[in-house]
Amino acid sequence: MSENGKVSKNRLHGLWALTNRELKKWYKAPIVFLLTIIQPIIWMGLLGKSMNIGAIFSSSQIPVIAFNPPLTASQLGQLNTAFQSLSSSIMTNTFGVTDYFSYMAMGMVVFVTLFTAAFSGMSVVWDRRLGFLNKVLSTPVSRSVIILSKVFSAALRSIFQAAIVVFVAIVFGLKFGTNFTVFSVFGVFAIVFLIGMGLSSLFIAINLRATRIETPQAVMNLITLPLMFASNAFVPINLMPGWLQVVAKVNPMSYTTDAVRRLMIFSNGMGKFPFSPPFDFAYVAIFAATLTTVGIILSWRFLNK
Repeated sequence: MSENGKVSKNRLHGLWALTNRELKKWYKAPIVFLLTIIQPIIWMGLLGKSMNIGAIFSSSQIPVIAFNPPLTASQLGQLNTAFQSLSSSIMTNTFGVTDYFSYMAMGMVVFVTLFTAAFSGMSVVWDRRLGFLNKVLSTPVSRSVIILSKVFSAALRSIFQAAIVVFVAIVFGLKFGTNFTVFSVFGVFAIVFLIGMGLSSLFIAINLRATRIETPQAVMNLITLPLMFASNAFVPINLMPGWLQVVAKVNPMSYTTDAVRRLMIFSNGMGKFPFSPPFDFAYVAIFAATLTTVGIILSWRFLNK
């Protein structure tokens, strides 16, 4: 409503009101908000620290029976030094960093973004079941604004969780690359916002006609894990089977993860085609714009009471 009591026809007013409502449902629910903070910490602490791949390449993994007679203390020290150097070289050549935790932590930034976007599809079903969607559709607010409000709220929540993941990773020992600056964090937030828009538009578009809560849950289980594991979030693409490399190279999650790593932990700035920061941002931006447009078009046709 405007100050004189008339209904505002400004689309930005409706967009802000609905986006604010979506955010309030999140940060004014103490348990949900607390779980939003705790979830990344658990993932980083348990999954991140348990997958200590660098420890595989150490002298402690060599069977003692391999040496006859047994090595002296001096020889063991030299062997351990050699394996430490070998471990660092192998990790750098494989993952681009000397420790797997830093590599995986940046993949977790995209991981939490994916799941935040996936849950945005459920909000459409809940609004329909609770009757709120029917009320909004009876107002002058356009259907595109309804969709965009959910997309923007999911993207903003993704930025918040990404910030938590980065902070927790720093506490747990994240090693920054030589390219890292304070502005790198803003670059991470920018690409997280873009991929959050694209993914939330995807899940919302799929669930526009859904009336049962089981539908978005099934869609989430079907799409999230393939999107995540068919990317470079946890394993470099060049280590995947040939057919999976093809999938990973068109997966927008791969370009998002690559951009985050190059901004935060990698020391080589540009990388090899198709991966480089400018191309990563362009690819994800096109993905976000395309999926958001598709979501808006579908809302005009299928979003009804």
